[in-house]
Amino acid sequence: MAKQRILFFSQEIAPYLPSSENSKLGKELPVAMQGKKYEVRTFMPNFGAVNERRNQLHEVIRLSGVNIVIDDADHPLIIKVASMQPSRIQVYFVDNDDYFQKSDDDADDLGSNRPDNDERAIFYAKGAVETAEKLRWEPDMIHVSGWISALIPLYIRNVFNSGPDFKKAKIVYTVLRQEPTAPIDPAIFDKLAENDVKPEDIEELKKLPFDSNILHRMAIKYADGVVFNTNDPDPELVKAVEESGIPYITLDPEANNAEKYFNFYQTLKEE
Repeated sequence: MAKQRILFFSQEIAPYLPSSENSKLGKELPVAMQGKKYEVRTFMPNFGAVNERRNQLHEVIRLSGVNIVIDDADHPLIIKVASMQPSRIQVYFVDNDDYFQKSDDDADDLGSNRPDNDERAIFYAKGAVETAEKLRWEPDMIHVSGWISALIPLYIRNVFNSGPDFKKAKIVYTVLRQEPTAPIDPAIFDKLAENDVKPEDIEELKKLPFDSNILHRMAIKYADGVVFNTNDPDPELVKAVEESGIPYITLDPEANNAEKYFNFYQTLKEE
């Protein structure tokens, strides 16, 4: 029997970014699932704080070179890869100088205070999913975590849904505790429409409350299950999940939750 496959789209992974609650989860969960006999691959943005030389990143020419047009500007998609040690899990880095270079104005390693966070989320989602499709590696489970990854379920279910690569996969979205510190531009809907999202899906998204949780709300709409990686989840997001009727769990971010994630995956697979 073939091994089950799980594809992670992470916000941040240690040791590529400094150790934190979120980067530790980005590393430890894929490693734990590999220990459960899953085949694992993972993606993250190539933020400017990533030390490419120390972590031995190298460009994958056959996956790079596409331009993604956002707000009438071309943004080259560069894909780099490294092997997470000692697990040797393949980590694909989505790179672009306009969106992920380190800036002196960044409040943190993610640049969560940038006014173009909507464009950065679009670029990461479209670039990562398009690259994953090129790998021809069909996952059974897709795990998306963090606000900058939140548009990935939308792209999987509505843009990259014609081929076989993602059809059988269940999507889990984890709401992390770190939020973007700059408000999301309402023009995100127009920018999504310019990047292959269908008009009818834009209309559905426009019906969502446009608040600081808008990216999470978009992810929840297209997820099969949700994890709140906090002891104190936002009541409005919990309400949104409950109204959607999809399963969810709330976890203590200080605990080792690998077994709970694994059991949650199994529950979703049985549906």
